[in-house]
Formats: sequence, C-alpha cells, structure tokens
Amino acid sequence: MNRPEDIEEILKLQVIAVVGCSPRPDRPSHQVAAYLLEAGYRVIPVRPAVPEILGERCYPSLRDVPELIDAVDIFRRSEFVFPIVEEAVAVKAKAVWMQDGIEDLGAAELARKNGLRVVMNDCLMRQHLSRFGR
Repeated sequence: MNRPEDIEEILKLQVIAVVGCSPRPDRPSHQVAAYLLEAGYRVIPVRPAVPEILGERCYPSLRDVPELIDAVDIFRRSEFVFPIVEEAVAVKAKAVWMQDGIEDLGAAELARKNGLRVVMNDCLMRQHLSRFGR
C-alpha cells in the first residue's frame, strides 16, 4: 500500500527521470512527461536509442544522466523494474514511482532499505492533478 506521506514528499521533488518515456505523443509515458514539464518539473527522459523527447535530451540509462536525479518515474513492465531500481539506488535518487499496473515488491524493498521513498501502481500525473489541478 502506498503511504500518503511518500506521495506528498515525492511531489515536492524537482528532477524526475522518466524511464521508458516514449517519443510518441499518444503514449501515456509521453503525456505524463509533458504534463510534468508544464507543471514546472525538470524532466529527464530515459530511453535507449532516442536522442530527444519533448525537447529534452534523452539518456539510455539512469547511470548516463550527468545530473542528480530526485525521483525515477518508471514506465516499464514489472519484470523490468528491479534493475531500474538498482540503478536508482546507485545514482542516489530519493524516490521511485512505478506507474499504473507496475509493481515489484522486491524492488520496493530494495529501494526502501536504501532510503528511497516508493509508490507502486499509481499515476504521478493523476496524483499531482488531484492535489494541484492544472
């Protein structure tokens, strides 16, 4: 179960890496990233072999991002989450957020053991909208 205080604290973070961000505007990952940019967040798209998304340089992995990452918003299937969380821990992110339908209890435990806040199976954009509107 997601803790309300984790959601609140993650929404206060400013630099969000969106792992699995799609260059296609019809995809949820693209729409959430665009919304976060409009809401004033620094968004870093993470997707191999794509140079740019939403006017932002795209990186193949979290380890390739040359700046500090506050939160990692994951748009990958659950079976791919654990190594992403390992990378989030390695780059000293403060939080991981697994979007709708994405859960990995082992990855969540790893993140929490390393001091990261965790949200699973929820939408970052929806939570932001519910608190701050558009």
